[in-house]
Amino acid sequence: MTVLPLVFDAPRRTKPPRHLADLTRDEARAAVTELGQPAFRADQLARHFYAGVTDPALMTDLPAASRDDLTAALLPGLLTPVRHQSADGGRTRKTLWRLHDGALVESVLMRYPERATVCISSQAGCGMACPFCATGQSGLTRNLSAAEIIGQAVAAAAAMANGEIPGGPGRLSNVVFMGMGEPLANYARVRKTLDALLTPAPHGLGLAQRSVTVSTVGVVPAIRKLTEEGLNVTLAVSLHAPDDELRDTLVPINTRWNVAEVLGAADDFARRTGRRYSIEYALIRDINDQPFRADLLGKLLSKRLAHVNLIPLNPTPGSKWDASPLPAQREFVARLRAAGVPTTVRDTRGSDIDGACGQLAAADQVEGIPSIAVPVPETDQWPRPEARPELARDEEDGVLQTLGGESDQ
Repeated sequence: MTVLPLVFDAPRRTKPPRHLADLTRDEARAAVTELGQPAFRADQLARHFYAGVTDPALMTDLPAASRDDLTAALLPGLLTPVRHQSADGGRTRKTLWRLHDGALVESVLMRYPERATVCISSQAGCGMACPFCATGQSGLTRNLSAAEIIGQAVAAAAAMANGEIPGGPGRLSNVVFMGMGEPLANYARVRKTLDALLTPAPHGLGLAQRSVTVSTVGVVPAIRKLTEEGLNVTLAVSLHAPDDELRDTLVPINTRWNVAEVLGAADDFARRTGRRYSIEYALIRDINDQPFRADLLGKLLSKRLAHVNLIPLNPTPGSKWDASPLPAQREFVARLRAAGVPTTVRDTRGSDIDGACGQLAAADQVEGIPSIAVPVPETDQWPRPEARPELARDEEDGVLQTLGGESDQ
């Protein structure tokens, strides 16, 4: 298995076309007036976009003579479905999307009896280089724009509303940023996506804050920035090891921000929100599933506002590792619960279509659009939090910007 470097800087690529979802409401209204239309047309376009309407002919509240021009200018097609794959009797559907530049990403829509959840991607590929994760081993192609991220959720909401998933028409209730990419390495666009997910219709999807989960391998400055933003979304930390020695290997970002620093930032988030954060822990046979590591994890978390999600490792092509056997899983759960740590074993969906946690890789590479990895920045460019925690590199924009700052996309 090739060992990839950590990659924080998204490679420069051609930016997607301008899209309404990348603009503030005022910017959208200004863009519409530049096209010679009254400003309220922007609100009409937003209503159609978030309702999943893609055919201009169905936008009957827009003047027939202007529909094509308005949609071409502000609602360009950014996500083209390449294929759908279904599992679990059709209740799990993975979609492979082609972006404007040929890059590929995946999202997974899962319908349960009481809810419907979509797992969305925030980057094409991933630069975090976790060796047991197919996405991490694919390398980083680029950051997604806010509109490209939002579009995955909008498509899932439309699929539910149109009854495309067995069970009849329904409503998208949950969004998890657990698809391809490290969400907090694309902070500004993920933050803009959160606004769109939480804003009531017609200018957003109107989801509850608690129904949106943002996952991270531990980009501590961005966790702290998210805390300062004051959102009550759910935070999920992909820990996968309780000790720095092992986590340095399994989750290479640990060499930048160690276990204590990551949990400290998550604790601050929990104190501000009053809500538990989730610890994601992939159980890997003979690697991180030993009883002593369960005890160490229990000791770390017993007095924290945290809940552990154990995930039996999902198989990925070429991986030398596999899932912990059931007896080891049961003992790990028992030891954590004995330490007073709330623990569940995740219901893995879509593993037979490579749609489960750690399996998304968009394996169908477009010719000439390979996944690439660029060298990790020097330490003074991506400092540890005690130095300059507010700064992160964003090579896609070609600037050094503050986390949460607006991009020019």
